[in-house]
Amino acid sequence: PAPNGSWLGAVEFDNGMVLLLGSLGLDAHVALHGQQFHGWYETEMGEWFLGYGKETDVFTWYAELLGERLGKADGKTTPRVWCSWYSLYTAIDQPLLHNIFDELGDLPFEVLQVDDGWQVDIGDWEANDKFPSGMEALADKIKSTGRQAGLWLAPLIAVKSSHLFREQPDWFLKDADGKWVSAGFNWGQPLYALDTTCPEAIEWLSALMKQVRIWGFDYLKLDFLYAGALPGVRHKNISRETAYRTGLQEIREALGADAYLLTCGAPILPSLGLCDALRIGPDVAGEWESYRDATLLYNPTIPGTKNAIRTTANRLWLRHLVATDPDVVYFCSHHNTLTAEQKRMLQDLAFVCNFKTTSDLPKWLRENLREELRTFLEANPKVKNTGRNTFSLNGRKFDFGLAMPVPNPPSGLSTVVRAALSIAGNQGWAMKLLDEIGKRKLKKMKSELY
Repeated sequence: PAPNGSWLGAVEFDNGMVLLLGSLGLDAHVALHGQQFHGWYETEMGEWFLGYGKETDVFTWYAELLGERLGKADGKTTPRVWCSWYSLYTAIDQPLLHNIFDELGDLPFEVLQVDDGWQVDIGDWEANDKFPSGMEALADKIKSTGRQAGLWLAPLIAVKSSHLFREQPDWFLKDADGKWVSAGFNWGQPLYALDTTCPEAIEWLSALMKQVRIWGFDYLKLDFLYAGALPGVRHKNISRETAYRTGLQEIREALGADAYLLTCGAPILPSLGLCDALRIGPDVAGEWESYRDATLLYNPTIPGTKNAIRTTANRLWLRHLVATDPDVVYFCSHHNTLTAEQKRMLQDLAFVCNFKTTSDLPKWLRENLREELRTFLEANPKVKNTGRNTFSLNGRKFDFGLAMPVPNPPSGLSTVVRAALSIAGNQGWAMKLLDEIGKRKLKKMKSELY
């Protein structure tokens, strides 16, 4: 009944024209109340852009102004990436990854990216027991295949069990009552947010980024970055998105201009000009849509392929400012229920974004699928935008219409189930139970790999 969002909003009129209201600064919101747009900044007055015209025109005008004020990516060539996450999740180890790197053979990937599962803990970014040779040796192994080494980190969060949080609790964000600000729940524990205005925390963050480069990783996927922009009481009295951007500036400088920086789970406008690429939707998944998440919980933003395509397609106007990451594509059907049409839609979106990534394991790829993957990686089709959700690739027309509808609100018995799930979702024991179920699935999956 009251659409709203951060920084911008747009409405379409019966004549097809679009009215866009967009902030030209940080910490801003836009809402539609009846027939009126409302825009406001959280802490002070700020500039706005108001445009009326064809959809592509008004978003292009807006993007140009954002580029002038916040900056643009420097235009690095986006590499073709193999990522460990969507096949292995946290079930990675040194021998397994070494085997995969060798089995990828001459497939034309330019980056092999190690995702979650290598670290001692969230907050303690050192190699765990599964990587006895250490991270520098892992990067060397990747580089021995003729590719760049990539690494996932989440440097703006920590869990309570980490040495970082236990030894430096004052580095983390608190609310007005002096309680820790919640950054969510994952890895079976609550998450806490690093205060990026704390001088000691910034010094630690900068040293961590420099260490990652010393190890030999030149492609960095930094995740859960929203934590740096959460509301709270900080060491310095500056707005929350300004605080996040300050932290990201330190990260960028410490990594060096030659590193490729992909920001994930990141506030969009505050990241512009400081990263090379930006994930602009939720994670994809091996299923199109989850009944639990879409219908019972009525959450159109949670990980899932339909949600990822819809969200990414609606944010393609950001391509004027930063490389847009649509997440991975799938070719194999192992642990995957996507139809051929749904996989093709993901692959087409990757062409539109010019961002090609997959996590498919070589052993899961039959010879025909391996060649399809090779063709996909090597292809450079001519992309033309023909409508809001329609495109052509070398003349082949397609659209993302199948992914556009959002779920209907729950009704009847579904509302009762939704209420029960929502209550359980706020209970630590329920979240830990889900985490344990996930670990058991991973253990079973990993046993199939050996």
